[in-house]
Amino acid sequence: MKKRITLVLLIILCTSIISGCTNLDYDKDGQTVYNYEDVKDTLIRFHVIANSDTDEDQSLKLKVRDEVINYLYPYLKDSDSIEKSRSILLENENKVKEIANKVITDNGYNYNVKIELSHENFPEKSYGNITLPQGRYEAFRIIIGSGQGKNWWCVMFPPLCFIDVTKGKVEEDKSKETLDSQILSDKKTEETEEDKPVIKFRIVEFFKSIFG
Repeated sequence: MKKRITLVLLIILCTSIISGCTNLDYDKDGQTVYNYEDVKDTLIRFHVIANSDTDEDQSLKLKVRDEVINYLYPYLKDSDSIEKSRSILLENENKVKEIANKVITDNGYNYNVKIELSHENFPEKSYGNITLPQGRYEAFRIIIGSGQGKNWWCVMFPPLCFIDVTKGKVEEDKSKETLDSQILSDKKTEETEEDKPVIKFRIVEFFKSIFG
């Protein structure tokens, strides 16, 4: 009887250890739903905030969005790291502001534009078959005027914005591959040698508690 109990406990222990070391992302109705802890430091969101909720201001927001995405796409589409994408965005910050200002003035408005790279809260969002959880993420933000209107958001790295706008299956597959690669790279970095003895020590403690 004692051997059976020991075997059950051992199975539970091994399952817990394995679960703690594996990726918690899962598929749901054909969607890849990512775990927040895996993606929170691997994404740069894109956030465009309108001056107000009037139809005119909301339409203007989308025009700014389209022009900025069209400009940034050639620079970001082949980026394979969040560091590279962040550098591209910062290098092009002034140009992005110039583009946004031109769209605004061309449409007869004189709103100020603020560009910033910050951390903000975002709700759950799906891009094709990729679902990203609610949470706080790094974001490249364009704030038009008073910034009191409804906002639009997507992901600059990996370049999921281009899936959202073009509905491109190729871009979706490429972005998912990039995201998975970034998550895997981060996990390998976290798995340092100093972490391994902790698991080993807990297993030794477990057997000592049973057979000691």
